[in-house]
Amino acid sequence: MENGKTYYNPADLKKFGNIGDFQPELAKKFFDYYGTVFQEGALTAREKALIALAVSHAVQCPYCIDAYTVETMEKGASEAQMMEAVHVAAAIRGGASLVHGVQMMNRAGELSM
Repeated sequence: MENGKTYYNPADLKKFGNIGDFQPELAKKFFDYYGTVFQEGALTAREKALIALAVSHAVQCPYCIDAYTVETMEKGASEAQMMEAVHVAAAIRGGASLVHGVQMMNRAGELSM
């Protein structure tokens, strides 16, 4: 992109709360749910932050990566734990792509008959 600009603007992360400007009722429901999900439960808040960091990489959301890098560090996760979570996401994502190769193999087998 020109002038080093990208579609991703780190300043937009701070505007996330503004998603309610056009649909306040739906935004409230989302944020209520989101807040509940990240409360301590069967998993600690730290574990949930690490999961969120891994998922952020799997879905390739730069805003989420920024937010959950901060969140996991604030919750006491080490850099090694954070990178291990990213590797778990990469392994699952890679495996998911490869297992879909079975679909291709099935179809190729049908066409070869």
